[in-house]
Amino acid sequence: MPVFRHPGRHRVAVLVRHGLLPLELGIPHRLMGRAKTEDGTLLYEVVTCSAEPGPVRTDADFTVNVDHGPEALDDADTVIVPAAHEADEPFAEGVLSRPLADALARIRPGTRVASICTGAYVLAAAGFLDGRRATTHWASCARFQALFPKVSVDPDVLYVADGNVLTSAGVASGIDLCLHMVREDYGTAVANSVARRTVVPPHRDGGQAQFIERPVPVAGIHSTGTARAWALENLGQPLTLRALAERESMSVRTFTRRFREEVGVSPQQWLTRQRVERTRQLLEETDLPVDRIAADAGFGSAASLRAHFQAALGVSPSAYRRTFRTGRDTETVAA
Repeated sequence: MPVFRHPGRHRVAVLVRHGLLPLELGIPHRLMGRAKTEDGTLLYEVVTCSAEPGPVRTDADFTVNVDHGPEALDDADTVIVPAAHEADEPFAEGVLSRPLADALARIRPGTRVASICTGAYVLAAAGFLDGRRATTHWASCARFQALFPKVSVDPDVLYVADGNVLTSAGVASGIDLCLHMVREDYGTAVANSVARRTVVPPHRDGGQAQFIERPVPVAGIHSTGTARAWALENLGQPLTLRALAERESMSVRTFTRRFREEVGVSPQQWLTRQRVERTRQLLEETDLPVDRIAADAGFGSAASLRAHFQAALGVSPSAYRRTFRTGRDTETVAA
């Protein structure tokens, strides 16, 4: 009997091992497994598998009974490898067990593969990360780099998408990674809908820092949150650093320092990312020409928008619109 039973859905296999973190298993099932179109049609089929089916120990006081073995990897469009404390933390040789190596060898060429947290050890040991950028939990990055010198490890980001191979940092960044994949597969509107139902932020850019000095403002210390909220409501306006700082009654120097402590990037980097996201939304959901979108998103000119959009996503606005406006008339839309 086939593992995947719903033709037309994107097939996701979550490969688990002993020492599994239950939260990480739940992330792809909850986010990708509930992604749907406006008419309620589910877009993904998510199954759990292991190199050897049966009970899989978690790092909690219960096991997970896994019905599917490595055959689930044969037909998967995406394979996700969560962390497993028992297997990852003592990783010393960078060599996979024979059953796990045999399982990963069943993945078809071109299949998208992704890891959550130290699941990156598995992808690296299998050779998926050779010559690529990757990340893992910040506390493991130095050991990971020493163990896998062919990998270019970036310890300062939430996730890395290098072609069809994706890696993410600690547990919560698995949410960002899965939302990123949903966004890339089916667009911003679907990803935002998933995020709203799950009550998580719809987008944290992969380049945001893993280890933010002050992720939650300390009591009695002024935050930059008011300025960020105001900026999101006024992206089409010329937003200067001084104007943002004045919203918080801070000097530019203090505001810049606090902003980086709380968000992990500079105010200008953050603004550019928000404007790119606004551009994506408008390309997907409206027929506005690109010069109008540039004004609404705050890029000023179509040329500036195209340059920033290409740099951020690797595609032109027109190509992006064609991809995510399938079935709608885009021939008359200037982009």
